[in-house]
Amino acid sequence: MRIYHASLCATVLAVLILTTGCSHRQDPIAHPSPTGAAVAGCRAVMADLPQTVAGARLDDHDATVATWGDPRIVLRCGVNKPADLQLTSRCDVVNDVGWFSEQIDDGWRFTTIGRAGYVEVTVPTSYAPQADALVDLSTTIKKMPLERPCQ
Repeated sequence: MRIYHASLCATVLAVLILTTGCSHRQDPIAHPSPTGAAVAGCRAVMADLPQTVAGARLDDHDATVATWGDPRIVLRCGVNKPADLQLTSRCDVVNDVGWFSEQIDDGWRFTTIGRAGYVEVTVPTSYAPQADALVDLSTTIKKMPLERPCQ
């Protein structure tokens, strides 16, 4: 009986170690607080989310955050202006939406330029090319009013 119990405990422990090591850690997502014209813009954006982005299915969303897939593609609406965004920063245009692009540890962070509110999209490396996510989101992002096209 002791051998069976010890064997069962060892098996359970091994399964726990293996499943813990294989799962992705999902960090909490900071929820922005849009102000001014971004409030209505975010309401329109979040009401028109696509069911799939870069082949990943919509997992969850609320008033300012949406996620797709695992690892997560994250859209946050009403974020603050990125610290590194300057008047001279490069603007990448995808389907008539201007983006400020920043490479981060595990992928890319894209933030809209020239709209009533900033919309941030974080795309993990595993979804390369990451611009595919921007193509899938472009119609939705256009719900945020355009103030000044990027140049």
